Amino acid sequence: QVQLVESGGGLVQAGGSLRLSCAASGRTFSSYAMGWFRQAPGKEREFVAGRSVGSTVYVDSVKGRFTISRDNAKNTVYLQMNSLKPEDTAVYYCAARRSPIIGRNPAAYDLWGQGTQVTVSS
Repeated sequence: QVQLVESGGGLVQAGGSLRLSCAASGRTFSSYAMGWFRQAPGKEREFVAGRSVGSTVYVDSVKGRFTISRDNAKNTVYLQMNSLKPEDTAVYYCAARRSPIIGRNPAAYDLWGQGTQVTVSS
């Protein structure tokens, strides 16, 4: 069964850090574009960061604070989040796209994890 499983969310104070992990199983995702999205209550799901072969993309609001990386040997994607702000509070989702092209639209992605809650207190 092909699936993505996120972990690493939690409660942190503003200015703190968290590292999210997304473990993929069931097949190799090295040729896929991988993305992180987030969804706050009452808001649409928002692209946060994406990584593919030779390409990395971030939404402007997280540039310089978040870093996406992947370990293809472990079939795992990470999102290192530093200098967290209360407005980063959301459920964070990992997604895989059957294409090497990173997309910002959630509809472009074919497989999703269950999400992990990140809460940043002020």
